[in-house]
Amino acid sequence: MTTRPLDYIRVLDFGQYLAGPLVGMMLADMGAEVIRIDPPGGPRLKEPTTDMLSRGKSALTLDLKNEAGLATARDLAARADVVIENFRPGVMERLGLGPKALREINPRIVSLSLPGFASTDPALADLPAWEAVIAARTGHFTDMGLNRRLMGINPSFTPLTLASAYGAAFGAMAVQFALLARDRNGGEHIEVPLASSLLEGLVYNCEQIEDYPERYKSPREVELDRRTAAGLPMNLGFSELEEFLDPFYRTYTCADGRGFYVVAGSVKTHPRRVLETLGLKKLADELPDFDAYLDTRDWPDEWSLRNYPVGERDRERVSSAMKAAFLTKPSFEWEALFGAAKAPATAQRFSKEWLADAHALASGLVLEVDDPRYGKMRQMGNVAWLAGDAGALQKSPGPEPDSAPLSDILAEVPRTAAGGDGEGGWLEGLKVLDLTNVIAGPTIGSTLARYGAQVTSVQPVDPSVDPWNTVVFGLHAHRGKKSVLLNLRSDDGQLALRRLIEASDVITMNGTDEQRDALGLSEAQLAAINPRLILVQLDAFGGPARGPKSDHLGYDDLAQAATGVMVRFGGGMQTPEEHAHFGTIDVLTGFCACVALGAALLRLEKTGKGGIARAALAGAGNLIQAQLMYDFDGRAAFDEPAGREALGWGPFYHCYRAADGWMFFAAPSEGREALARLPEFADLVAMPEVEMVAAISQQFATRNVAYWSQAFAGTSSTVMPLGSLHDTRDAVLQPESDDRIDLTRGTFSVIRHDQHPMGRWCDLVAPNAVRPARAAITIPGPMPKYGADTRLVLGEIGFSRNQIDAMIASGAIAESWSGKYLPE
Repeated sequence: MTTRPLDYIRVLDFGQYLAGPLVGMMLADMGAEVIRIDPPGGPRLKEPTTDMLSRGKSALTLDLKNEAGLATARDLAARADVVIENFRPGVMERLGLGPKALREINPRIVSLSLPGFASTDPALADLPAWEAVIAARTGHFTDMGLNRRLMGINPSFTPLTLASAYGAAFGAMAVQFALLARDRNGGEHIEVPLASSLLEGLVYNCEQIEDYPERYKSPREVELDRRTAAGLPMNLGFSELEEFLDPFYRTYTCADGRGFYVVAGSVKTHPRRVLETLGLKKLADELPDFDAYLDTRDWPDEWSLRNYPVGERDRERVSSAMKAAFLTKPSFEWEALFGAAKAPATAQRFSKEWLADAHALASGLVLEVDDPRYGKMRQMGNVAWLAGDAGALQKSPGPEPDSAPLSDILAEVPRTAAGGDGEGGWLEGLKVLDLTNVIAGPTIGSTLARYGAQVTSVQPVDPSVDPWNTVVFGLHAHRGKKSVLLNLRSDDGQLALRRLIEASDVITMNGTDEQRDALGLSEAQLAAINPRLILVQLDAFGGPARGPKSDHLGYDDLAQAATGVMVRFGGGMQTPEEHAHFGTIDVLTGFCACVALGAALLRLEKTGKGGIARAALAGAGNLIQAQLMYDFDGRAAFDEPAGREALGWGPFYHCYRAADGWMFFAAPSEGREALARLPEFADLVAMPEVEMVAAISQQFATRNVAYWSQAFAGTSSTVMPLGSLHDTRDAVLQPESDDRIDLTRGTFSVIRHDQHPMGRWCDLVAPNAVRPARAAITIPGPMPKYGADTRLVLGEIGFSRNQIDAMIASGAIAESWSGKYLPE
């Protein structure tokens, strides 16, 4: 009989809407037995989305408002491993199903709570935490990207459910890591506030560096600074933005009129590959190309081809040549050429096109499920999977009501065995070798470090990526690691790598299957070294199966372009825009890779088998669009809010301007009933919806935000003032030198690292999205200067001081890339 990674784990999924059901789906997608617990009348979200999120689950209706339903819930908990819920704080306790009660029933159970805001936040905990309310408070709808700031468009609404996506990934990884530690720590309760998860996911948009060098600012950032300093309006038109777009970081129009997005500005070989693929080798040869890690005062020219961004002198020249070249061929022909050349780029697609895309379907990034309600239904595939798990490609449709085998489950003996009573990190003692770069890959190791893993990062002696990515983004992504520099083209470098692999439990890498196998890290090669080794691999377009684009290179923005995010956000194929924030998909993919690792570690514990745990940028692109990522004959139109002028999704889920500022009004379940309670809206209740936004706007503008917040208090509808990411950050800053960092104080936490080895302070979002009741969470130490630990680590794996000196002299290893931590 074929076994699945999590087929011995039973999960009770009390979740509603998105976040909780997403966690259940992720676990079911890897083989867990997941029972969806429905209230009378069925799930609250009456959309095909619910059926997709319920695939692989059974269902059981329980009325938790009566004793019989509660008794059955308690009996099920006594025979389960995991309980998931995303109610407001305190609801499960009032039902008698809170963490303490569950642990009395089953000492080894792991319970996961996904509230909108932290239970420790008196100002926010009890609010109706609809997805957009969380986004509004955190700052997700304001300053939505450099384009919109320059165009003076603020706020902007997006239908993407980022808080639920980040929160679900944190929840799924945390549950598995807690299960892994049950023998040491016993049962566990974990709180993952969705707003905390969202801020962590948008970390690079909150990062702040003292005296940030001008060389790292993009043309758009420079123009923003110029206009701000001069008091000029932010009023650029979309076409005017072209002047400020980097040639290697933008959309071009092809012969068929479709947009084609290029991201090639930071890996030193990629700009040249792009130009050569376009037939522009002569231009590439004429452009300056020198070491990106020199300080600007030592540059032989005003910019370098291997360093983002392109200099002002050559920007228009390069862009014009690329524009002309792209117009000579249709987009999908260019896509094949770029993929073969290993030049990162992709054609823009609508989400509907992606759901029918040949590669998406062949690779399993999109799956076809025979659903009794909808027929053949195309759905987002796994966001995390293990190589060789055939079940990742085979899905049963969402369940019929009361399909759970209740009598069989209750016939089992209750689980009363106790676990350990430790309080250490879930991953204490786990040794991780990190071979990743840029953002998504390094996010894996920095995330594991918070749970107690020991992480060693290996980078090349000659850096392949510019310091904007390695240092500026690495300040967060490479926290909590040791740093080693190896030349893998040398025999000694290869020997050092082999010893590091032999000393590790887990290896992480970002690269395609071709790149993985070239490194000697195929599944067979890993098993020959150590059958218990786990490789965590992420890439751009890989899936559980092979497809035509499996070995194409890519970045966050390319996953956005390929899966439909950019076209929706920009409002159409002629005006695509990257979705607002740096690293939106990168960070999430790193989290999804941690979810895959959790399943691999649990399988290892059960079977002794290592293997390859996988995630992909395109899979995370599906996840941030989860509410929308399905299609079938007869599906309602893809008419979700799109474009720069979007302010909401109908009149009852919308940004409105009050007398003193912008706010978000959320009444998705009550709708007109919410308005009917207030005399100010009495005349509007019977109005057609298409006329309501303008009429509601007039009324909301008559009073301040505080008045409207109080008016809707105590109901399932609410008003939330629109925050900004920077204001959210600044309001909760805690200096590292204070040495009293509290990760559970309120919803948000940001640390000012004022003792940083960079010599500048930097503000980084704290690791506070995952809050275990027992296990320790560690604030990872600062990213070391690259190569700072080379001698130490090589000594630990058996090289003598003399050998290390000789390896440095020969160039097989190194201790630094540059004189300064952050080249200036």
